Amino acid sequence: MLGDIQRLARAFDEAESSGDTESLSRLLADDFRSIGEQGYVLDKAQWLGKFGEFAYESLESSDVEVSFYGHAAIVRCVQRSRSRWRGQAMTLTVRVGQTWVELPEGWRLAGLQFSSLGSD
Repeated sequence: MLGDIQRLARAFDEAESSGDTESLSRLLADDFRSIGEQGYVLDKAQWLGKFGEFAYESLESSDVEVSFYGHAAIVRCVQRSRSRWRGQAMTLTVRVGQTWVELPEGWRLAGLQFSSLGSD
């Protein structure tokens, strides 16, 4: 199970980094919610739609920890990224919490939360 979640978390990072909304759509639960580092909440459609105005230049996850709770897994890590949102450059270092749930169709990312750690 650990290997499956680690693989899915890497697949999510890769899809996120490249803006692959088709892969992201398959990885996200239908009721997915993201809580941004400033407290805003995006549902699945809003999260996928952000790629019209947002693109990563780089994305790196480190200090990855995985904990299991029955049919749920929590992935915690630190992400360092450079991106562009509406043409404006952003550099962020954030602590990320991912909540993965095991559904009949397989593991899906149900929740994502970011907490700022400051800029690089």
